[in-house]
Amino acid sequence: MDKNHLAEKIKELRNKRGMSQEVLAEESGLSLRTIQRIENSNSNPTGETLKRLSNALHVTPDELIDWSVKKDTKSLLFLNLSALTFLFFPLLGILVPFIVFTNKKEKVKNIDTLGRDLINFEITWNIVLFSLPILLFILSKTPLIENLTLKLFFISIGVLYFFNLCFILFNTLRINNENITIYYPKIKFLK
Repeated sequence: MDKNHLAEKIKELRNKRGMSQEVLAEESGLSLRTIQRIENSNSNPTGETLKRLSNALHVTPDELIDWSVKKDTKSLLFLNLSALTFLFFPLLGILVPFIVFTNKKEKVKNIDTLGRDLINFEITWNIVLFSLPILLFILSKTPLIENLTLKLFFISIGVLYFFNLCFILFNTLRINNENITIYYPKIKFLK
């Protein structure tokens, strides 16, 4: 049981119900100091304390502890496939997976690694995609390439989109077969 996660959960439920620490202490039959220690992650509550807190917060002990870090291949697949939104607009390939990742974080086994790798890959891909016109503009000043610039631009964009699509589909198969995903190249923006 993660003390920090439990502390956040208790604080969140208490605030959601509009309770102060004093009211929670009174309704649970615990001391105010105990509530403060738990919410500050200084203390790990016993089973009896968890039972009292869950009764006062009107939740089950399981909801309070949230043992729910589950193996969920469908969530991993959904996260991976959400990156296909780059086909509509490149930055959506970062934004949509980030939203899915933050909503499922700490609830699904292996989603942390997959989410970070996928988002880092998509950010790197976007940097390359958006720096490509600048590079081609610079190269267009050379006599050898100036007539090919537009063709090179469209071919390069097509290759980059195909590369991204292949990685997402490849990793979809890997997730489905319960293998480790591979996203390269990627710059580690999220650690």
